Amino acid sequence: MVRCDWCGDDPLYVAYHDDEWGVPVFDDQKLFEFIVLEGAQAGLSWITILRKRENYRKAFAGFDIDEVAGFGPREVEALLSNEGIVRNRLKVDSAVTNARAALDVIEEAGSLSNYFWSWVDGQPIKHHF
Repeated sequence: MVRCDWCGDDPLYVAYHDDEWGVPVFDDQKLFEFIVLEGAQAGLSWITILRKRENYRKAFAGFDIDEVAGFGPREVEALLSNEGIVRNRLKVDSAVTNARAALDVIEEAGSLSNYFWSWVDGQPIKHHF
């Protein structure tokens, strides 16, 4: 398989490249996972977040949107003391805020998937370089 140069040889990166990168996602929970992880990645390398992904999955209730939307100050403080994730208050708060916003989107559009994919008529845009 031909791989992009950015992939390198880290097994996590290779698995992400081969199995996930560029693959359309229609599952709301998976879409929310990427929202949380991409928010955590801001200013950091993607491999840093991939290495913490399982910790994020545990810390953020398996990326259950309803559950994360219900996180209050106690849960946020617990996240900020969790050494397995990026302990940045703005990033943690954004995950909770985004979960609440996701619920609004789901109520309006039926699902996150419906909302996001409506921007491209339900079809991935394929770029050929």
